[in-house]
Amino acid sequence: MNATTERAERLVELHRAGCFVIPNPWDRGSAVLLAGMGFPALASSSAGQAYSLGLPDGDLGRERTFSHLRDLVDAIDLPLSADLENGFGDEPSDCADTIRAVAALGVVGGSIEDATGRPEDPIYGFDASVTRVRAAVQAARSLPFPFTLTARAENLLWGRHDLDDTVRRLQAYAEVGADVLYAPGLKTAEEVERVVRAVAPKPVNVLMGLAAGALDRDTLQRLGVRRISVGSSLARAAYHAMLEAAREMAGPGQFTYASHVPGLAAFNAMFRA
Repeated sequence: MNATTERAERLVELHRAGCFVIPNPWDRGSAVLLAGMGFPALASSSAGQAYSLGLPDGDLGRERTFSHLRDLVDAIDLPLSADLENGFGDEPSDCADTIRAVAALGVVGGSIEDATGRPEDPIYGFDASVTRVRAAVQAARSLPFPFTLTARAENLLWGRHDLDDTVRRLQAYAEVGADVLYAPGLKTAEEVERVVRAVAPKPVNVLMGLAAGALDRDTLQRLGVRRISVGSSLARAAYHAMLEAAREMAGPGQFTYASHVPGLAAFNAMFRA
């Protein structure tokens, strides 16, 4: 069994075994540190990567994303699931091509969303969305290892607070073969439970790290959630800490922020490990 197949099968088993946290690094260093903390798998973050390049979310494009994913695969010995945005194109064939391309890099899972990336028309129509997920699933099934395909319904992130339509979309994505269902922006236990029941027995990913998110891991597990990701929140937390330190330097000219930061030797030890 080659390394990619072994990682792919590990990711499949994680979804069968129960609820797990899959944190989202934004660069090679953050991936290495998270892997060293014992998490069983990692997932990329398009927004986190964009911020590391000084760009807003949505401005990465296909080639920069692929280069980033190649770097993460090389950095860690863990299953990696990729944030593939809308598959980098409107056509179902774009979604399929993207799945095959990242699989060739050693990525063993990935998500396709139904957001267009166009603020004036943010969500693909229902039929087009289902067709796009079906094409991604077919590409995943053509691979020589079990690629975990996640289908994302993006209504809630784009101001469309229509849980009925979100559930309808997730059910349709499950019916055409998506392995994991994901509606970023769920905030309450009632919303989460409704989604979990609607697509059962397919596993559900829930996004935490949003400002309004108050559910913890044990609660989500009791609700039947199988996977918890945190999107760009780790990158945002890191950049927030840097900005707070910079404000202290630029304002009162103090450097107290360093008093609670591990020293050079501590970080060297973590990266050597």
